Amino acid sequence: MSDSREQFKSRLGFILIAAGCAVGIGNVWRFPYITGQYGGAIFVLIYIAFLLAMGIPLLTVELAIGRASKASIAMCYDNLEAPNSKWHYNKWWQLAGNYILLSFYGIITGWMLYYFLRFAFGTVPHNLPKEEAIATFTGILSDPVILFTCMATVVVVSCMIVAMGLVKGVERYTKPLMILLIVLLIFMAIRSCTMSGFADGISFYLKPDLSKLENHLGEAIWAAMGQAFFTLSTGMGGIAIFGSYMSDHHRLLNEAWFIAFLDTAIALLAGFVIFPACFTYGINPDAGPNLLFVSMTSVFSNMTLGSVWGTLFFLFMLIAAVSTLIAVFENIIAANLEMFSITRKKAVLVNCLIILVASVLPVLGFNILSNVSILGHGTGITDFFDFLVSNNILPIGSLVFVLFVTSKSGMKWERYIEECNKGIGFRVSYKLYTYYRYILASAIAVILVIGYLQVFNIDLF
Repeated sequence: MSDSREQFKSRLGFILIAAGCAVGIGNVWRFPYITGQYGGAIFVLIYIAFLLAMGIPLLTVELAIGRASKASIAMCYDNLEAPNSKWHYNKWWQLAGNYILLSFYGIITGWMLYYFLRFAFGTVPHNLPKEEAIATFTGILSDPVILFTCMATVVVVSCMIVAMGLVKGVERYTKPLMILLIVLLIFMAIRSCTMSGFADGISFYLKPDLSKLENHLGEAIWAAMGQAFFTLSTGMGGIAIFGSYMSDHHRLLNEAWFIAFLDTAIALLAGFVIFPACFTYGINPDAGPNLLFVSMTSVFSNMTLGSVWGTLFFLFMLIAAVSTLIAVFENIIAANLEMFSITRKKAVLVNCLIILVASVLPVLGFNILSNVSILGHGTGITDFFDFLVSNNILPIGSLVFVLFVTSKSGMKWERYIEECNKGIGFRVSYKLYTYYRYILASAIAVILVIGYLQVFNIDLF
Protein backbone atom coordinates (compact mmCIF):
# COMPACT_ATOMS: atom_id res chain seq x y z
CA MET A 1 0.00 0.00 0.00
CA SER A 2 1.65 3.20 -1.14
CA ASP A 3 2.19 6.07 1.32
CA SER A 4 2.13 8.48 -1.63
CA ARG A 5 -1.55 7.81 -2.38
CA GLU A 6 -3.40 11.09 -2.79
CA GLN A 7 -5.97 12.27 -0.27
CA PHE A 8 -8.68 14.88 -0.55
CA LYS A 9 -7.46 18.34 0.32
CA SER A 10 -10.62 19.12 2.27
CA ARG A 11 -13.54 17.31 3.87
CA LEU A 12 -15.97 19.47 1.85
CA GLY A 13 -14.26 18.30 -1.32
CA PHE A 14 -14.79 14.65 -0.40
CA ILE A 15 -18.46 15.13 0.55
CA LEU A 16 -19.31 17.12 -2.58
CA ILE A 17 -17.50 14.74 -4.92
CA ALA A 18 -18.97 11.62 -3.33
CA ALA A 19 -22.39 13.27 -3.51
CA GLY A 20 -21.65 14.13 -7.14
CA CYS A 21 -21.14 10.43 -7.81
CA ALA A 22 -24.53 9.69 -6.23
CA VAL A 23 -26.42 12.63 -7.74
CA GLY A 24 -27.51 11.81 -11.25
CA ILE A 25 -30.18 12.60 -13.76
CA GLY A 26 -32.46 10.02 -12.14
CA ASN A 27 -32.78 12.47 -9.23
CA VAL A 28 -34.50 14.89 -11.59
CA TRP A 29 -36.39 12.86 -14.15
CA ARG A 30 -37.68 10.14 -11.82
CA PHE A 31 -37.81 11.12 -8.14
CA PRO A 32 -40.07 14.21 -8.38
CA TYR A 33 -42.52 12.46 -10.71
CA ILE A 34 -42.94 9.30 -8.62
CA THR A 35 -43.27 11.46 -5.49
CA GLY A 36 -46.27 13.23 -7.01
CA GLN A 37 -47.61 9.93 -8.35
CA TYR A 38 -47.49 8.06 -5.03
CA GLY A 39 -48.93 10.36 -2.39
CA GLY A 40 -46.56 13.32 -2.15
CA ALA A 41 -45.13 13.81 1.33
CA ILE A 42 -46.28 10.32 2.34
CA PHE A 43 -44.05 8.84 -0.36
CA VAL A 44 -41.15 11.06 0.76
CA LEU A 45 -41.47 9.68 4.31
CA ILE A 46 -41.48 6.09 3.01
CA TYR A 47 -38.45 6.91 0.86
CA ILE A 48 -36.56 8.47 3.79
CA ALA A 49 -37.31 5.39 5.92
CA PHE A 50 -35.72 3.16 3.27
CA LEU A 51 -32.83 5.60 2.87
CA LEU A 52 -32.08 5.30 6.59
CA ALA A 53 -32.55 1.53 6.63
CA MET A 54 -30.69 0.70 3.40
CA GLY A 55 -29.00 3.63 1.69
CA ILE A 56 -26.90 4.97 4.55
CA PRO A 57 -25.72 1.52 5.74
CA LEU A 58 -24.67 0.68 2.16
CA LEU A 59 -22.75 3.94 1.92
CA THR A 60 -20.83 3.11 5.10
CA VAL A 61 -20.06 -0.37 3.77
CA GLU A 62 -18.55 0.92 0.54
CA LEU A 63 -16.73 3.79 2.23
CA ALA A 64 -15.28 1.38 4.81
CA ILE A 65 -14.05 -1.01 2.12
CA GLY A 66 -12.40 1.88 0.29
CA ARG A 67 -10.80 3.54 3.31
CA ALA A 68 -9.58 0.30 4.89
CA SER A 69 -8.08 -1.04 1.65
CA LYS A 70 -6.76 2.30 0.37
CA ALA A 71 -7.57 0.92 -3.08
CA SER A 72 -10.08 0.93 -5.93
CA ILE A 73 -12.35 -1.94 -6.91
CA ALA A 74 -9.28 -3.51 -8.57
CA MET A 75 -7.47 -4.24 -5.30
CA CYS A 76 -9.88 -3.61 -2.42
CA TYR A 77 -10.86 -7.28 -2.12
CA ASP A 78 -7.22 -8.43 -2.43
CA ASN A 79 -6.14 -6.09 0.37
CA LEU A 80 -8.89 -7.09 2.81
CA GLU A 81 -9.87 -10.71 2.16
CA ALA A 82 -8.57 -13.70 4.10
CA PRO A 83 -5.75 -15.73 2.47
CA ASN A 84 -6.86 -18.19 -0.23
CA SER A 85 -10.39 -16.75 -0.46
CA LYS A 86 -12.06 -15.90 -3.78
CA TRP A 87 -13.70 -12.53 -3.13
CA HIS A 88 -11.30 -10.76 -5.50
CA TYR A 89 -12.88 -12.45 -8.53
CA ASN A 90 -15.83 -10.08 -8.12
CA LYS A 91 -13.72 -7.10 -9.16
CA TRP A 92 -13.82 -8.04 -12.84
CA TRP A 93 -17.55 -7.80 -13.40
CA GLN A 94 -17.92 -4.84 -11.03
CA LEU A 95 -15.19 -2.97 -12.90
CA ALA A 96 -16.83 -3.93 -16.21
CA GLY A 97 -20.00 -2.28 -14.91
CA ASN A 98 -18.19 1.07 -14.82
CA TYR A 99 -17.29 0.76 -18.50
CA ILE A 100 -20.82 -0.27 -19.45
CA LEU A 101 -22.29 2.64 -17.50
CA LEU A 102 -20.03 5.20 -19.14
CA SER A 103 -20.75 3.81 -22.62
CA PHE A 104 -24.36 5.01 -22.43
CA TYR A 105 -24.32 7.62 -19.64
CA GLY A 106 -22.00 9.76 -21.75
CA ILE A 107 -24.68 9.84 -24.46
CA ILE A 108 -27.33 11.03 -22.02
CA THR A 109 -24.91 13.65 -20.70
CA GLY A 110 -24.41 14.73 -24.30
CA TRP A 111 -28.14 15.42 -24.55
CA MET A 112 -27.76 17.86 -21.63
CA LEU A 113 -24.92 19.62 -23.43
CA TYR A 114 -26.97 19.87 -26.65
CA TYR A 115 -29.99 21.45 -24.93
CA PHE A 116 -27.79 23.71 -22.80
CA LEU A 117 -26.19 25.08 -25.98
CA ARG A 118 -29.56 25.43 -27.73
CA PHE A 119 -30.92 27.60 -24.95
CA ALA A 120 -27.62 29.46 -24.43
CA PHE A 121 -27.52 30.48 -28.12
CA GLY A 122 -31.26 31.22 -28.24
CA THR A 123 -32.14 28.66 -30.93
CA VAL A 124 -35.20 27.25 -29.12
CA PRO A 125 -38.33 28.87 -30.69
CA HIS A 126 -40.73 30.83 -28.50
CA ASN A 127 -44.02 29.16 -27.53
CA LEU A 128 -42.78 25.76 -28.69
CA PRO A 129 -45.70 23.27 -28.68
CA LYS A 130 -45.07 19.98 -26.90
CA GLU A 131 -45.55 18.10 -30.19
CA GLU A 132 -42.70 20.05 -31.79
CA ALA A 133 -40.52 19.48 -28.73
CA ILE A 134 -41.13 15.76 -29.15
CA ALA A 135 -40.23 15.96 -32.85
CA THR A 136 -37.01 17.84 -32.04
CA PHE A 137 -35.91 15.30 -29.44
CA THR A 138 -36.74 12.42 -31.78
CA GLY A 139 -34.72 14.14 -34.52
CA ILE A 140 -31.67 14.38 -32.26
CA LEU A 141 -31.86 10.69 -31.43
CA SER A 142 -32.06 9.81 -35.12
CA ASP A 143 -28.81 11.65 -35.92
CA PRO A 144 -25.75 9.56 -34.92
CA VAL A 145 -23.34 12.39 -35.76
CA ILE A 146 -24.95 14.80 -33.28
CA LEU A 147 -25.20 12.11 -30.61
CA PHE A 148 -21.58 10.99 -30.97
CA THR A 149 -20.21 14.56 -31.14
CA CYS A 150 -22.01 15.65 -27.95
CA MET A 151 -21.10 12.41 -26.18
CA ALA A 152 -17.44 12.66 -27.20
CA THR A 153 -17.25 16.26 -26.00
CA VAL A 154 -18.43 15.55 -22.45
CA VAL A 155 -16.41 12.33 -22.20
CA VAL A 156 -13.17 14.01 -23.36
CA VAL A 157 -13.66 16.96 -20.98
CA SER A 158 -14.28 14.56 -18.08
CA CYS A 159 -11.16 12.60 -19.04
CA MET A 160 -9.06 15.75 -19.13
CA ILE A 161 -10.15 16.63 -15.59
CA VAL A 162 -9.36 13.13 -14.30
CA ALA A 163 -5.96 13.22 -16.07
CA MET A 164 -4.88 16.09 -13.79
CA GLY A 165 -5.11 13.89 -10.69
CA LEU A 166 -7.34 13.69 -7.63
CA VAL A 167 -6.58 17.07 -6.01
CA LYS A 168 -5.50 19.14 -9.04
CA GLY A 169 -8.19 17.72 -11.30
CA VAL A 170 -11.13 15.87 -9.75
CA GLU A 171 -11.35 17.89 -6.52
CA ARG A 172 -10.37 21.25 -8.04
CA TYR A 173 -13.10 21.13 -10.69
CA THR A 174 -15.83 18.93 -9.21
CA LYS A 175 -16.08 20.85 -5.93
CA PRO A 176 -16.93 24.24 -7.51
CA LEU A 177 -19.18 22.53 -10.06
CA MET A 178 -21.20 20.88 -7.28
CA ILE A 179 -21.41 24.18 -5.37
CA LEU A 180 -22.63 25.87 -8.57
CA LEU A 181 -25.16 23.06 -9.06
CA ILE A 182 -26.59 23.59 -5.57
CA VAL A 183 -26.69 27.39 -5.95
CA LEU A 184 -28.43 27.14 -9.34
CA LEU A 185 -31.01 24.72 -7.99
CA ILE A 186 -31.80 26.85 -4.93
CA PHE A 187 -32.02 29.98 -7.09
CA MET A 188 -34.42 28.36 -9.56
CA ALA A 189 -36.51 26.81 -6.76
CA ILE A 190 -36.91 30.25 -5.11
CA ARG A 191 -37.80 31.74 -8.47
CA SER A 192 -40.56 29.12 -8.87
CA CYS A 193 -42.33 30.64 -5.85
CA THR A 194 -43.29 33.61 -8.04
CA MET A 195 -45.08 31.48 -10.66
CA SER A 196 -48.86 31.41 -10.87
CA GLY A 197 -48.85 27.61 -10.86
CA PHE A 198 -46.67 27.31 -7.76
CA ALA A 199 -49.48 26.31 -5.37
CA ASP A 200 -50.96 23.74 -7.77
CA GLY A 201 -47.54 22.35 -8.65
CA ILE A 202 -46.43 21.92 -5.05
CA SER A 203 -49.84 20.49 -4.15
CA PHE A 204 -49.41 17.82 -6.84
CA TYR A 205 -45.86 17.24 -5.72
CA LEU A 206 -45.94 17.12 -1.93
CA LYS A 207 -49.52 17.33 -0.61
CA PRO A 208 -50.18 14.13 1.38
CA ASP A 209 -52.77 12.16 -0.56
CA LEU A 210 -53.70 8.70 0.71
CA SER A 211 -56.09 8.21 -2.22
CA LYS A 212 -53.08 7.86 -4.54
CA LEU A 213 -51.98 4.84 -2.50
CA GLU A 214 -55.30 3.01 -2.74
CA ASN A 215 -54.62 -0.22 -4.63
CA HIS A 216 -51.06 1.04 -5.25
CA LEU A 217 -49.42 0.70 -1.83
CA GLY A 218 -47.19 -2.16 -2.97
CA GLU A 219 -46.05 -0.16 -6.01
CA ALA A 220 -45.33 2.88 -3.83
CA ILE A 221 -43.30 0.88 -1.32
CA TRP A 222 -41.30 -0.75 -4.11
CA ALA A 223 -40.74 2.61 -5.85
CA ALA A 224 -39.50 4.17 -2.59
CA MET A 225 -37.29 1.18 -1.81
CA GLY A 226 -35.83 1.13 -5.32
CA GLN A 227 -35.23 4.90 -5.36
CA ALA A 228 -33.50 4.80 -1.96
CA PHE A 229 -31.23 2.04 -3.24
CA PHE A 230 -30.42 3.20 -6.77
CA THR A 231 -30.05 6.89 -5.99
CA LEU A 232 -26.73 6.35 -4.16
CA SER A 233 -25.09 4.24 -6.90
CA THR A 234 -23.52 1.68 -4.59
CA GLY A 235 -22.23 -1.66 -5.86
CA MET A 236 -19.58 -0.79 -8.48
CA GLY A 237 -16.88 0.81 -6.34
CA GLY A 238 -17.70 4.42 -7.28
CA ILE A 239 -18.17 5.33 -3.62
CA ALA A 240 -15.34 3.06 -2.40
CA ILE A 241 -12.75 4.83 -4.53
CA PHE A 242 -13.47 8.13 -2.79
CA GLY A 243 -13.45 6.35 0.56
CA SER A 244 -9.91 5.24 -0.32
CA TYR A 245 -8.87 8.92 -0.61
CA MET A 246 -10.37 9.87 2.80
CA SER A 247 -8.54 10.74 5.98
CA ASP A 248 -9.33 9.04 9.32
CA HIS A 249 -10.54 12.27 10.93
CA HIS A 250 -14.28 11.60 10.69
CA ARG A 251 -16.43 8.54 11.25
CA LEU A 252 -18.08 7.07 8.20
CA LEU A 253 -21.65 7.33 9.43
CA ASN A 254 -21.30 11.12 9.51
CA GLU A 255 -20.01 11.23 5.94
CA ALA A 256 -22.75 8.86 4.75
CA TRP A 257 -25.37 11.14 6.33
CA PHE A 258 -24.01 14.18 4.50
CA ILE A 259 -23.87 12.38 1.15
CA ALA A 260 -27.42 11.02 1.50
CA PHE A 261 -28.73 14.41 2.68
CA LEU A 262 -27.26 16.25 -0.31
CA ASP A 263 -28.53 13.63 -2.75
CA THR A 264 -32.06 13.79 -1.29
CA ALA A 265 -32.12 17.60 -1.01
CA ILE A 266 -31.19 17.96 -4.68
CA ALA A 267 -33.87 15.45 -5.71
CA LEU A 268 -36.53 17.25 -3.62
CA LEU A 269 -35.55 20.73 -4.82
CA ALA A 270 -35.74 19.59 -8.45
CA GLY A 271 -39.48 19.11 -7.98
CA PHE A 272 -39.81 22.71 -6.80
CA VAL A 273 -38.31 23.80 -10.12
CA ILE A 274 -40.24 21.42 -12.38
CA PHE A 275 -43.84 21.22 -11.17
CA PRO A 276 -44.68 24.91 -10.63
CA ALA A 277 -43.35 25.59 -14.14
CA CYS A 278 -45.36 22.75 -15.70
CA PHE A 279 -48.58 23.76 -13.95
CA THR A 280 -48.06 27.45 -14.77
CA TYR A 281 -47.90 26.71 -18.50
CA GLY A 282 -50.44 23.88 -18.57
CA ILE A 283 -48.02 21.12 -19.56
CA ASN A 284 -48.41 17.67 -18.05
CA PRO A 285 -45.17 16.47 -16.45
CA ASP A 286 -43.90 13.09 -17.65
CA ALA A 287 -41.45 10.65 -16.15
CA GLY A 288 -38.14 9.83 -17.80
CA PRO A 289 -36.29 11.76 -20.50
CA ASN A 290 -39.53 13.31 -21.80
CA LEU A 291 -39.76 15.33 -18.58
CA LEU A 292 -36.53 17.18 -19.39
CA PHE A 293 -36.27 17.28 -23.15
CA VAL A 294 -39.95 17.62 -24.03
CA SER A 295 -41.95 19.00 -21.10
CA MET A 296 -39.32 21.36 -19.68
CA THR A 297 -38.16 22.55 -23.11
CA SER A 298 -41.74 23.45 -23.97
CA VAL A 299 -42.18 25.16 -20.58
CA PHE A 300 -39.07 27.32 -20.92
CA SER A 301 -39.98 28.31 -24.48
CA ASN A 302 -43.20 29.83 -23.12
CA MET A 303 -41.51 31.82 -20.35
CA THR A 304 -40.39 35.42 -20.37
CA LEU A 305 -36.59 35.20 -20.57
CA GLY A 306 -37.09 31.51 -21.31
CA SER A 307 -33.65 31.18 -22.90
CA VAL A 308 -32.04 32.34 -19.66
CA TRP A 309 -34.03 29.93 -17.46
CA GLY A 310 -33.58 27.08 -19.92
CA THR A 311 -29.83 27.72 -20.02
CA LEU A 312 -29.61 27.67 -16.22
CA PHE A 313 -31.74 24.53 -15.93
CA PHE A 314 -29.75 22.52 -18.44
CA LEU A 315 -26.50 23.84 -17.00
CA PHE A 316 -27.65 22.38 -13.68
CA MET A 317 -28.48 19.08 -15.39
CA LEU A 318 -25.18 19.06 -17.29
CA ILE A 319 -23.19 19.56 -14.07
CA ALA A 320 -25.10 16.75 -12.33
CA ALA A 321 -24.38 14.37 -15.20
CA VAL A 322 -20.73 15.38 -15.69
CA SER A 323 -20.00 14.98 -11.97
CA THR A 324 -21.09 11.35 -12.27
CA LEU A 325 -18.96 10.85 -15.39
CA ILE A 326 -15.90 12.20 -13.59
CA ALA A 327 -16.50 10.03 -10.51
CA VAL A 328 -16.97 6.80 -12.48
CA PHE A 329 -14.01 7.55 -14.74
CA GLU A 330 -11.80 8.17 -11.69
CA ASN A 331 -12.75 4.72 -10.43
CA ILE A 332 -11.70 3.19 -13.75
CA ILE A 333 -8.41 5.09 -13.86
CA ALA A 334 -7.52 4.24 -10.25
CA ALA A 335 -8.17 0.57 -11.04
CA ASN A 336 -5.91 0.73 -14.10
CA LEU A 337 -3.13 2.41 -12.13
CA GLU A 338 -3.22 -0.36 -9.52
CA MET A 339 -3.44 -3.25 -11.96
CA PHE A 340 -1.02 -2.16 -14.68
CA SER A 341 1.42 0.27 -12.98
CA ILE A 342 1.12 2.82 -15.80
CA THR A 343 1.05 6.61 -15.64
CA ARG A 344 -2.24 8.38 -15.03
CA LYS A 345 -2.11 10.23 -18.35
CA LYS A 346 -1.54 7.02 -20.31
CA ALA A 347 -4.37 5.29 -18.43
CA VAL A 348 -6.69 8.21 -19.17
CA LEU A 349 -5.82 8.27 -22.88
CA VAL A 350 -6.30 4.52 -23.37
CA ASN A 351 -9.54 4.37 -21.40
CA CYS A 352 -10.95 7.48 -23.00
CA LEU A 353 -10.55 5.78 -26.38
CA ILE A 354 -12.13 2.59 -25.01
CA ILE A 355 -15.18 4.52 -23.77
CA LEU A 356 -15.55 6.39 -27.06
CA VAL A 357 -15.44 3.15 -29.05
CA ALA A 358 -17.78 1.38 -26.60
CA SER A 359 -20.28 4.24 -26.97
CA VAL A 360 -20.67 3.72 -30.71
CA LEU A 361 -23.06 0.79 -30.28
CA PRO A 362 -25.46 2.62 -27.90
CA VAL A 363 -25.32 5.69 -30.20
CA LEU A 364 -26.37 3.57 -33.17
CA GLY A 365 -29.01 1.92 -31.01
CA PHE A 366 -31.03 5.14 -31.12
CA ASN A 367 -31.08 5.30 -34.93
CA ILE A 368 -29.46 2.88 -37.38
CA LEU A 369 -29.86 -0.08 -35.01
CA SER A 370 -33.10 1.13 -33.40
CA ASN A 371 -34.93 -2.00 -34.58
CA VAL A 372 -32.62 -4.25 -32.55
CA SER A 373 -34.51 -5.67 -29.56
CA ILE A 374 -32.37 -7.70 -27.13
CA LEU A 375 -34.71 -8.57 -24.29
CA GLY A 376 -37.93 -8.26 -26.27
CA HIS A 377 -40.74 -5.77 -25.59
CA GLY A 378 -38.87 -3.11 -27.60
CA THR A 379 -35.78 -3.21 -25.37
CA GLY A 380 -33.05 -1.57 -27.42
CA ILE A 381 -29.27 -1.58 -27.03
CA THR A 382 -29.11 1.25 -24.48
CA ASP A 383 -31.98 -0.26 -22.50
CA PHE A 384 -30.05 -3.54 -22.41
CA PHE A 385 -26.88 -1.80 -21.17
CA ASP A 386 -28.94 -0.04 -18.51
CA PHE A 387 -30.47 -3.42 -17.58
CA LEU A 388 -26.98 -4.88 -17.10
CA VAL A 389 -25.99 -2.07 -14.74
CA SER A 390 -29.22 -1.22 -12.91
CA ASN A 391 -30.79 -4.66 -12.65
CA ASN A 392 -27.65 -6.73 -12.22
CA ILE A 393 -24.33 -5.10 -11.36
CA LEU A 394 -25.56 -2.48 -8.85
CA PRO A 395 -27.76 -4.80 -6.73
CA ILE A 396 -25.49 -7.85 -6.98
CA GLY A 397 -22.43 -5.69 -6.29
CA SER A 398 -24.09 -4.14 -3.24
CA LEU A 399 -25.08 -7.60 -2.00
CA VAL A 400 -21.50 -8.82 -2.43
CA PHE A 401 -20.16 -5.81 -0.50
CA VAL A 402 -22.55 -6.47 2.42
CA LEU A 403 -21.64 -10.16 2.51
CA PHE A 404 -17.95 -9.25 2.22
CA VAL A 405 -17.92 -7.08 5.36
CA THR A 406 -19.94 -9.63 7.34
CA SER A 407 -17.96 -12.70 6.24
CA LYS A 408 -15.08 -14.28 8.15
CA SER A 409 -13.28 -14.88 4.84
CA GLY A 410 -13.87 -11.28 3.75
CA MET A 411 -13.21 -7.98 5.47
CA LYS A 412 -14.74 -9.33 8.72
CA TRP A 413 -17.38 -7.51 10.74
CA GLU A 414 -14.93 -6.46 13.46
CA ARG A 415 -12.71 -4.63 10.98
CA TYR A 416 -15.71 -2.99 9.28
CA ILE A 417 -16.90 -1.61 12.64
CA GLU A 418 -13.37 -0.48 13.53
CA GLU A 419 -13.05 1.33 10.19
CA CYS A 420 -16.46 3.00 10.48
CA ASN A 421 -15.68 4.31 13.97
CA LYS A 422 -12.28 5.90 13.32
CA GLY A 423 -12.29 9.63 14.00
CA ILE A 424 -15.04 11.84 15.43
CA GLY A 425 -18.77 11.55 14.91
CA PHE A 426 -21.56 9.00 15.23
CA ARG A 427 -20.67 5.37 15.85
CA VAL A 428 -21.94 2.30 13.99
CA SER A 429 -23.03 -0.34 16.51
CA TYR A 430 -21.37 -3.74 16.58
CA LYS A 431 -24.81 -5.21 17.36
CA LEU A 432 -26.04 -4.49 13.81
CA TYR A 433 -24.36 -7.61 12.43
CA THR A 434 -27.59 -9.66 12.20
CA TYR A 435 -29.37 -6.76 10.50
CA TYR A 436 -26.66 -6.36 7.85
CA ARG A 437 -26.04 -10.06 7.25
CA TYR A 438 -29.66 -11.15 6.94
CA ILE A 439 -32.16 -8.28 6.71
CA LEU A 440 -30.18 -5.80 4.59
CA ALA A 441 -28.82 -8.56 2.35
CA SER A 442 -32.34 -9.97 1.91
CA ALA A 443 -33.72 -6.53 1.03
CA ILE A 444 -31.13 -6.15 -1.73
CA ALA A 445 -32.02 -9.62 -3.01
CA VAL A 446 -35.69 -8.56 -3.14
CA ILE A 447 -34.72 -5.49 -5.21
CA LEU A 448 -32.83 -7.77 -7.59
CA VAL A 449 -35.76 -10.19 -8.02
CA ILE A 450 -38.45 -7.52 -8.38
CA GLY A 451 -36.28 -5.69 -10.91
CA TYR A 452 -36.19 -8.81 -13.05
CA LEU A 453 -39.94 -9.31 -12.76
CA GLN A 454 -40.52 -5.75 -13.94
CA VAL A 455 -38.14 -6.05 -16.87
CA PHE A 456 -39.97 -9.13 -18.09
CA ASN A 457 -43.41 -7.56 -17.48
CA ILE A 458 -44.46 -9.88 -14.67
CA ASP A 459 -46.98 -7.88 -12.64
CA LEU A 460 -46.31 -8.28 -8.94
CA PHE A 461 -48.71 -5.66 -7.59
